[in-house]
Amino acid sequence: MTGWDCVLATDLDGTFLGGDAASRESLYRSLSERDDVLLVFVTGRDIAFIADLVSRPPMPRPRYIVGDVGTSVYDGMTLEPMAALEEDIAARWQDAGPRVVEMLRDEPGLRLQPTRFRHRVSYDCEPALLAPDLGARVEAAGLDGLLSAGRFFDVLPRGIAKGPTLTRLVDHLGIDRKRVLVAGDTMNDLSLFETGFKGVAVGNAEPALALAVSDMPNVYRSRGEGAAGIAEALKHFEFRAGGAT
Repeated sequence: MTGWDCVLATDLDGTFLGGDAASRESLYRSLSERDDVLLVFVTGRDIAFIADLVSRPPMPRPRYIVGDVGTSVYDGMTLEPMAALEEDIAARWQDAGPRVVEMLRDEPGLRLQPTRFRHRVSYDCEPALLAPDLGARVEAAGLDGLLSAGRFFDVLPRGIAKGPTLTRLVDHLGIDRKRVLVAGDTMNDLSLFETGFKGVAVGNAEPALALAVSDMPNVYRSRGEGAAGIAEALKHFEFRAGGAT
């Protein structure tokens, strides 16, 4: 796949959906008017949330969706899973959901989220109450644990996160990696920046993420928050897309 000036792969909450209303509208309008920007949502949200989101103008429709913290991949036009990219995710997960729920049933500081996901288990959490060996036990079970925004804990297939799944999508589509810009604001976006893609940690990024990316030469720290930060980064990296600032 060639011809894209920019592939914008962005987190939603706090990033593409963040910032003031005027900045969001400006960015969305700019993206909707361009045919040389490939929009990819890379989010912890599930497909039901995204389907509702893109039905509401002026929200632009993404061409692809990396959802559920990197554990699902969808065609943005049909909202159908991309089987070729999900096979490896499912193989790593091995239907571990019931096993994870049982393992963490009485875990202090964790409250199981009501939504059930195909390739992950998600909790609301109170970090101060978490057992010190929680991460080690999840790892011993052959899985990965991810704490983000100081209040969410996800159990994921080993080696699966937003960044690795986005990289597989980019390579599957034959996209020039130099054309990719990733954007995020919390620790579950860290793997996006670890890919080496150009990136922006928006102005409202959580302190832990800001610290984690502080020495990454590929990551721009925007002054603008949310959508304004994305527009700022598009200009910083000299992509042609972006709304007014």
